[in-house]
Amino acid sequence: VPADAWYFDAVQYVNERGLMAGTGSNTFGPDLTTARGMIVTILYSLEGTPAVSTSSGFTDVAPGAYYANAVTWAAGNGIVAGYGGGLFGPDDIITREQLAMILYRYAQYKGYDVTARTELSGYDDAGQVAAYAVEAMRWAIAEGLISGTGATALSPGGNATRAQAAVILTQFCQHIVE
Repeated sequence: VPADAWYFDAVQYVNERGLMAGTGSNTFGPDLTTARGMIVTILYSLEGTPAVSTSSGFTDVAPGAYYANAVTWAAGNGIVAGYGGGLFGPDDIITREQLAMILYRYAQYKGYDVTARTELSGYDDAGQVAAYAVEAMRWAIAEGLISGTGATALSPGGNATRAQAAVILTQFCQHIVE
């Protein structure tokens, strides 16, 4: 991670707090993608890894997987709902709108103020935001958690890179949690 990279401070923040680790002994992998199970595990860590006594109910979450307890906790608290049909997709790459939705639900779970909203009409691809994620995206942008991938592009269905996830999580922790 070069010191002048746009994500340097965020990577340092999430690493120092144990929210995200590197992909190797001296690498972060900023351009690699982030999995859904990883994001839920990060939020589970923010909660202090509370004990869980049931299963997640998702058929694709194997007991003993690194994310199993996190997904169980998140599902039990309404933070994640999965895709339907008993599937969560823990190894699927998380999209920007999915990340916004999970953070939005986590903020609701914590009782944080989630009333901030902004219009999406200034983005050419606003119509591509899935219906389930519109309010979460409006909130995340209003709170400065997510910005466009360009002057007029949100890329809601685009994959969230590790650098983007680090920045979004840092913004969330600094502006919502702290």
